[in-house]
Amino acid sequence: MSKLDYKLLQALATVIKDQSFERAANSLFITQSAVSQRIKQLEQNIAQPVLIRSQPLRATEVGKKLIKHYHQVMQLEAELLPNIYPDNPQSPLTIHLATNADSLATWLIPAIAPTIKNNLIEINMLVADEQHTIEKLKDGEAFGAISLQDKPIKGCQMTKLGDLNYILVSSPEFRDTYFKKGINSETLRSAPGIAFDQRDNMHVRFIEEHFGLKEGDYPLHAMRSSEAFVAMAKHGAAFCLVAELQIKDELATGELINILPDYKLVETLYWHHWVLLKGVHKKISDVIIEQGQNVLD
Repeated sequence: MSKLDYKLLQALATVIKDQSFERAANSLFITQSAVSQRIKQLEQNIAQPVLIRSQPLRATEVGKKLIKHYHQVMQLEAELLPNIYPDNPQSPLTIHLATNADSLATWLIPAIAPTIKNNLIEINMLVADEQHTIEKLKDGEAFGAISLQDKPIKGCQMTKLGDLNYILVSSPEFRDTYFKKGINSETLRSAPGIAFDQRDNMHVRFIEEHFGLKEGDYPLHAMRSSEAFVAMAKHGAAFCLVAELQIKDELATGELINILPDYKLVETLYWHHWVLLKGVHKKISDVIIEQGQNVLD
């Protein structure tokens, strides 16, 4: 059985990360043809496909295992080399981390910023709905994921972070325009809301649970940005379900108002990560747990 060639694994991991053979070639400082040849050689070596050439580009099941293995080996190497060559700075270690947009917009950056400043690393944030971040960990694209899943996956550990409370808000102008007669199934039919993307069903679940309306019964924007949620609401263009932690100032000034104060949605977040963590990966994992548990309810 032939040994793994890590240049080939690097090409696969980079193509998946950059979602482009051309961008992967630029990242690796080789030609696009060379990237393709490395992927082809890897598939020949293991006698099966590692990449599904679709949009978006996806790794096969064995490809996912190889990417996960590659990232774990890079982690171990990054921790070893500074001890061998203490006087020669190494290239930055890329940390792949999956998070929901709301954590990224509130508490996550303050948690990891000191570690970023004190270590030669670069962060690759893989942002997805909190119900789907765990897929990035399963696929080997990230070493850890902030997720709603309350059970650990094989080969990983899980820690409860806490609760993130969501409330339904709008600008006073929006409320006066759409909800003069209160919030009910009829007034909601013409009031535009916001979802994170087509896979995000948080808003849909909330409206259906409390008002019986299904997706498609009312206008719904799709925006992959927690900051955009708040901006749309502040400008009176939509109402939205948003993390209360994110809009404390807007609520205090009255720029945004809680239009359904008797109801809220509570999402419990968990931190999942590889069992074997060392060095910078462990530092980042530890501060995520510490800060998450301090900030979340």
